[in-house]
Amino acid sequence: MQEIKIKFRGTRGSHPVAHQSFLKYGGNTSCVEVQAGGHLIILDAGTGIINLGRDLQKEHILSGTDLYSRKPVNATLVLSHIHQDHIQGLQFFAPLFIPTTTLDVYGLPYSGMSLKETLSNVLFEKVFPVSMNEIPSNFNVYDFALKHMLILKPDGSKNFIKASDFKFEDQKDNVIISVHKTTAHPKNGSLCIKIQFNGKSIVYATDKESYIGCDKKFIEFAYGADVLIHDAQYTQQDYISPILPKQGFGHSTFNMAIETAKFAKAKKLVFFHYDPNYDDGILDMLEKEFSSVSDDFKFAKEDLEIII
Repeated sequence: MQEIKIKFRGTRGSHPVAHQSFLKYGGNTSCVEVQAGGHLIILDAGTGIINLGRDLQKEHILSGTDLYSRKPVNATLVLSHIHQDHIQGLQFFAPLFIPTTTLDVYGLPYSGMSLKETLSNVLFEKVFPVSMNEIPSNFNVYDFALKHMLILKPDGSKNFIKASDFKFEDQKDNVIISVHKTTAHPKNGSLCIKIQFNGKSIVYATDKESYIGCDKKFIEFAYGADVLIHDAQYTQQDYISPILPKQGFGHSTFNMAIETAKFAKAKKLVFFHYDPNYDDGILDMLEKEFSSVSDDFKFAKEDLEIII
């Protein structure tokens, strides 16, 4: 398949919400499933990854009669950062506990510790009944080196190359993952993630606060994206509220997302990472307002699929 398939598994920011007034857009935290070039790529591991894991577990069980005749789960997970709403579903990702699974996780190191050490401390050793070294699957955690690209090859192999060493022929049949670190999110910044395949690209930019006149380095990174999935946690009114302003919280408004998409010449903009206080009624109102501006603006909803 030469297409890129995107499926939204969790669209909420900050913390999950479980209430009937949040069913349309979803209450699970950040997770996006991407299928490209035969590879399963997962962007963030909020609570949305739990339902993805259940679906993958079901497919695995139905694919054969015993563990070793079944098709194994192979996935690449890229974390934007390690705030709770982006990692809190990882321990409950069912394929982790299937011995034939391979899950390779990539993300930022934190405060002098590797990503593996950090995840071990905050997700497993002290807060979960299973430690990281007791997980039966092939569970690998790597630091994503800045100014590098991760190449996913058709044979399933993966390797890092320096961005400066990237050649045109590296694109052939490969899925290319690159990152841009934004420091506009407390306290260790966040990775914006680009996936390229077959001349198409998607950019995932959550937990990113914009600047006046936009972030020029990010514009260059995201330029020409077929799909830009962009943080839109706040309305403009909430962002500049005289009572509880949100400036400096590390998140964008819907208007900031639009301005960024315009300067980046993105073909389609998807609003993402909604404030947990915005129920279906509020988001319906906002969707009506912004969808009337352009057909190329979409609101992420759980289970929404986009194919490019």
